[in-house]
Amino acid sequence: MTERLKPIKTEIKSYLGITLGTMIMAFGFNSFSVPNKIAPGGFSGLATVLYHLTGYPVGLMTLIFTIPLFYIAFKLLGGRFGIKTFFGTILFSLNIDLFMRTPPFTHDVFLASVFGGVILGAGIGVVFKFGGTTGGTDLLASILHKFFKGISIGTWLMIIDSMVVVFAGIVFKDIEISMYSTLTLFLSMKVIDLVQEGISYAKAFYIISEKSEEISRGIMTELDRGATILNGKGAYTGSERSVVYCIVHRAQVSQMKDLVKEIDPHAFVILGDVYEVLGEGFKKITS
Repeated sequence: MTERLKPIKTEIKSYLGITLGTMIMAFGFNSFSVPNKIAPGGFSGLATVLYHLTGYPVGLMTLIFTIPLFYIAFKLLGGRFGIKTFFGTILFSLNIDLFMRTPPFTHDVFLASVFGGVILGAGIGVVFKFGGTTGGTDLLASILHKFFKGISIGTWLMIIDSMVVVFAGIVFKDIEISMYSTLTLFLSMKVIDLVQEGISYAKAFYIISEKSEEISRGIMTELDRGATILNGKGAYTGSERSVVYCIVHRAQVSQMKDLVKEIDPHAFVILGDVYEVLGEGFKKITS
């Protein structure tokens, strides 16, 4: 019985997560972006510009732009954009106009662009994390990509968002609005990645050395970490080489470098960020 309920619980959790994400997004728009004429791309950004010109609600205008695209996308692309996208789009629009009508937190445009971008990105990141989207320009980009295969969906998104940002500056006759909108857009993208991937708390080492066995033993005894020896082959020389692969906590990076330098000063070392590690010595694996 418990196993049967598991998919239902997962779905409920997803919809609650999407609801929370759209609420955070709406809060960021109503408290920072809309009052300061910041239009960080997308249909909601375009709706913000129109709101200041006509007084029409931002959420309603966002919905008016998006709903026809759902129909077109469904006809051209099939059922690729599912119920969660539709749910996220509707809820975001409702939250902006009905449920998250918070007062402006600041009229300093710089502060509004920074905090608006961070909060907006956090909201979108939460929506993405629970398997939803808020439709909008994602739909338009996918439709355009259908007809212009040479331009990727990501490039179309960048083009559309840039056009909205430029449009805001032209309408408000203020180039700084476009600049602040670009800042908000940039920060929101960075925060989306942060929410999706998490803060890097570990580092990955790839160590190419003729003394890989000795380095591996040092890692296990001195750093109390596991290591994996991979078989590699030099593309130019064709010679066989061993590659030591190891994950360490950030605090152990200097120790690791010193260890490798002491054993083999000529070793080739690659160091990279790791955003999530599941298993012994790190996070537990959970369902």
